[in-house]
Amino acid sequence: MAVDDSQPTYIPPSVHHSTLLSGASFSHYSAVPKALLPTDPSDPSTAPPCCLGVDEAGRGPVLGPMVYGVFYLPLPLSDPLLRDEHHFDDSKVLTPAVRSNLMRALCTEDSDLHESCGWATTALSARDISANMLKPATYNLNAQAMDATVDLIKAVYAMGVNIQEIYVDTIGQPATYQAKLQRIFPTAKITVAKKADSLYPCVSAASVCAKVTRDAALEVMYEARAVTSLAESEGGMAWGSGYPSDARCVGWMRSNMHPVFGWGPECRFSWGTAKDMLESKGSGVNVEWPEEDDGETTRLTSFFASGDEDKEASELGTWFGTPAGLEAF
Repeated sequence: MAVDDSQPTYIPPSVHHSTLLSGASFSHYSAVPKALLPTDPSDPSTAPPCCLGVDEAGRGPVLGPMVYGVFYLPLPLSDPLLRDEHHFDDSKVLTPAVRSNLMRALCTEDSDLHESCGWATTALSARDISANMLKPATYNLNAQAMDATVDLIKAVYAMGVNIQEIYVDTIGQPATYQAKLQRIFPTAKITVAKKADSLYPCVSAASVCAKVTRDAALEVMYEARAVTSLAESEGGMAWGSGYPSDARCVGWMRSNMHPVFGWGPECRFSWGTAKDMLESKGSGVNVEWPEEDDGETTRLTSFFASGDEDKEASELGTWFGTPAGLEAF
């Protein structure tokens, strides 16, 4: 497939602009190709047996969403269509132009990819990731990732696709992750492996869907934010890749940090990079929210009078002695 580097960044239909800019998480599902639908709608087993791959993009960045992608197609087509014909591979080893062209072909009607394959993504927003991780009962990133994966697979089954084999690029220990998925999807053959995005073509394709969606989402968010941003760059997005290891990202965050509110919904406030800038570097303003007093609720400390309060008390009030001051404790 020829690659045209002159084309602008491809914004796939999996980027929902208004929801993305609101800071909410969202999912996108492609239409199921007619060739993959069951001949008997009441019996999913009459559909062609398919394999499904799962991968993510944007697990480590401090800016932007983490995107999970799934990709499915008939089992016999996995190698010849994806690996041999279109040369899908781990998205990290493909150039942005190649990734965009593959995604564009997948979304173009009458292309062989569009007619034979389906895909879906879930974008977990930076705001939701942080809110969940900062809860008193922590909902950590691995748990959020697991739930996103399960929900995507369940949705594909619900659309009538006959998934027989599932391949997943691991998070954590492959055996533990595989056992969890096998309990949830007992009828499928499940393989969880490290570097699955390089080993299994359907995982490679899921990797491309997730990566292109995240990159496009980051660009849409940047364009919306650029109007008020400092430290602009003519050579692309001033915040770079969004990773803490990217000097452009850290520089942009320092230049565009509000002393009270920090940043917008593009930022993962639970990341150490954001916490350090707000708390330990002296750039943020410490805000203490006063406790609301409705005049009816009695606080425990109200039972202890301070030493300099009016000592007049009724006879009954001092029958068992006067209240002790806090210093007695």
